[in-house]
Amino acid sequence: MFRLTELVLVVATWSLASAHTVIVYPGWRGNNIITNGTSGPTDPSIVPGSIGINRVNESAYGFPYGMQWMYPCGGMPTSRNRTKWPLKGGAVSIQPGWFPGHQNAQFYINMGYDTEPLNYSHAMLGVFSITGPSNLQYDGTFCMPQVPLPAGYNPKVGDNATIQVIELAQHGASLYNCADITFAEPGDKDIPEVNNTNCFNSTKQGSEIGFQMLYTTTSSPAPHNAALNAWIAVLGPLVLTLALLV
Repeated sequence: MFRLTELVLVVATWSLASAHTVIVYPGWRGNNIITNGTSGPTDPSIVPGSIGINRVNESAYGFPYGMQWMYPCGGMPTSRNRTKWPLKGGAVSIQPGWFPGHQNAQFYINMGYDTEPLNYSHAMLGVFSITGPSNLQYDGTFCMPQVPLPAGYNPKVGDNATIQVIELAQHGASLYNCADITFAEPGDKDIPEVNNTNCFNSTKQGSEIGFQMLYTTTSSPAPHNAALNAWIAVLGPLVLTLALLV
C-alpha cells in the first residue's frame, strides 16, 4: 500500500515514465505505472499472442504497452498490507489523467469479495463519465466521499475485499487499478483519515474535472409502465453530487 508521501514521490517521477491512473484513496495495490521493454512488428522479443507481455528472464517481465492494460488490477498481486475501509462504504479518490487521451473517460468502480477475488465485477456505482481540461496528460483529482457497497452485499468486520477502478478512455482502452481493503467499523482509528489532501475535486485552471451521467434511450417513447432503475436514477447522481460538494 502506498502512503501519501510515497505517492508524491511517484508523481514527481511521472515525467520520466508513461503513466495512467492512480487510486489516491484507499491505498492502491502498488505502483503499476510501468512501461518497459520494446515493441514493434520486427521485434523478435515480442512473442505472438503475448498481448504485450515479454518474459525477460526467469523472474522478470517487460510491459512495452504498460501494465495497467492488464485485467485484473493492472497486473499487480494482492496486497499484504491492506487498507481499513468503512463497513458501510467510504471514500474513493482518483487521479485519472496521467496519459494522453483522457479528456473524456468513463469510469466503473467495482468490488471483488474475499482475500483473492475470483470476480471483480460487483458494481458499487453505475458507470459515469468525466471531462478533463485537456486531451494531453493533466494533473487533476476527483473524489467521491461515500461510495456504497454493491447491492445485497453485507460483509462483516474483518472481511477482505478489493475495489477495482476501471477507466475506459475515449479511444477505447481500459485501464485497471485496485485497492485491497479490510472492512472496519466506521470511526475505527485504523481507517486512514479522509481529508482535503486525499479527497478533493480539482478546480484550478488546467486540472478541473467535471462529471457526466450516462444513460440510454430509444427512438420510440418508453411505455407508460416502464420502471426506472432506482439505483442508477437516484443513487448514482446523488453520489456524484456529493463528490462535487467536497
